[in-house]
Amino acid sequence: MAHVIVTVNGRPYTMQCPEGEQAHLQELAELLDSEVQRVKSTVGNVGDIRTLVMAGLMVADRLSEAITKIQALEEQVVGLREGRLSAEAEVLKLQTIYGERLAAASQRLEKLAGELDT
Repeated sequence: MAHVIVTVNGRPYTMQCPEGEQAHLQELAELLDSEVQRVKSTVGNVGDIRTLVMAGLMVADRLSEAITKIQALEEQVVGLREGRLSAEAEVLKLQTIYGERLAAASQRLEKLAGELDT
């Protein structure tokens, strides 16, 4: 495990994370710290714990919205896939119908051509 010192609300915290995840942990701490700063600029200094809870709830709210959007997009993708499959089936059906009609027309033309030759 790697050790990383992150700073949130002006205070350093030593955290552990898997090797190679240090930069990601640092980015997460910066995200939380930016929310802490936003809370402090909005409501003032209401104490470290309350500020961190409020910032955590703001991050959780953003996460919840992102999850909802992802689920909606996944449903859209499913709908689009189903629509594509339906369209492909319709194309195959039309190809069959028009192929049969074209074959029938070709046979009639050949028959007419044969009658003209006689």
